[in-house]
Amino acid sequence: MKYDITKQKAPKMPNLGRGTECLKILLSQASKDMYEPLVPMFFPILGAHICGAEFQYPDLTWKEPCGMMAHLVAESGGNKGQLSYLVEAICRDFHQHDDTEMQKLVSWQKTVKTKGANKEKPIRPDVAFWFPPSDVTNPAFLQNAMALESLGDRTQYINMPEVEMADRMCGGHRQVTQMLRNIYDRQRAGALRATADGITGNPILRANLTISSTPFAARKFYKNEFFNGTFGRMVFSYKPRSSRDGKIPRLGKYNDEFYRKLDEYLMRLDICKGRFIIRSLNKLIDNLALDMASLADLADDDVLWDVSKRALVSGWKAGCVMWALNNQTWTKPMGELVEWLVYHDIWSKMQIFADLLKGGDISTNEASKDGPKNMLEDLPDKFNEAQLVALRTSLGKSAEGTKNQLYQWVFRGFITYSAETGLYTKTEKYLKDNG
Repeated sequence: MKYDITKQKAPKMPNLGRGTECLKILLSQASKDMYEPLVPMFFPILGAHICGAEFQYPDLTWKEPCGMMAHLVAESGGNKGQLSYLVEAICRDFHQHDDTEMQKLVSWQKTVKTKGANKEKPIRPDVAFWFPPSDVTNPAFLQNAMALESLGDRTQYINMPEVEMADRMCGGHRQVTQMLRNIYDRQRAGALRATADGITGNPILRANLTISSTPFAARKFYKNEFFNGTFGRMVFSYKPRSSRDGKIPRLGKYNDEFYRKLDEYLMRLDICKGRFIIRSLNKLIDNLALDMASLADLADDDVLWDVSKRALVSGWKAGCVMWALNNQTWTKPMGELVEWLVYHDIWSKMQIFADLLKGGDISTNEASKDGPKNMLEDLPDKFNEAQLVALRTSLGKSAEGTKNQLYQWVFRGFITYSAETGLYTKTEKYLKDNG
């Protein structure tokens, strides 16, 4: 395992090398303190530019780069607003398309108003918005999903500066769970919906979302969503409170040269059509799945294991977007970034929500101290079963799970057992990987 997410300090993002040039262009417009928090947020925005492409996941299912959802979490005044500037830059072409669509709709509305009550009204034109406003209502969201489906299965992208806006889009907080799960899984809306002109439909929900909030608002919003699948489907990017350095962050200038470079990469996303298997990416995800299992065994943490499964899918989708950005070519630095994205997502979740995942309700600062714990790290290089029992008990875990945990550690190659001494010994490989 390359990253230790049991610590409060965030996993350090690898250097952005060959194949990640588009991300470097975007980060050139952000302050340095926002580099790591912003990178996971880019992929839902960029993924919405891909239409007509499917990629094969290691389980042999085909997935589109839609249903990508990311939540930026930072304290008030933590520079979360920089994301909105970058959203507007990446979605300039979406705005141009939507302006044309709005003109069609306004023209139709004017024509309708000129017709008398007994006159035949013109049919509402097929209008689909790629970048709806952040305060979109549930009926408008579903109506737009219907239009996008009929006009070529396009993905709509929505940026929400406040997490509470998701309630409005989903039709209320009680509907958040079903709606976000359907979006992530590319499912249909789940019911027939009446539109303004009487049409009903049940569209496939192709949408990508980015959300921003404070830790307090995030904890309040997801408090009842941890164990129904909604929480795991959302990628989190957490920025801890920074030191009081008294420096005002500098933002980019978004000049013509920046847009020229960015548009070259967005064009690569637009022309990505067909079905693809990225074998190097799939091999990486298979290996990361083994790492996640090892991490969960070290911590004896089922919640961590469950959360990691969808973190792998989200990281894989980001890899598909990078592959398209890089002229459909895979590189080692792209793989290193995918690996970091998976660990950063899980680390962020544990920093913000660890106590709530275990049934508590305390502050974010306390939550960050209650993340996954590598229990083997707290044991000497040679130890006996009784020492692990004592450690498990001190962490609130049952003594009954000790033998199974020891079995898993031996199976993973973390430790060996000597029948002569009755002692377990950490292996050289474990010590090297976790030194």
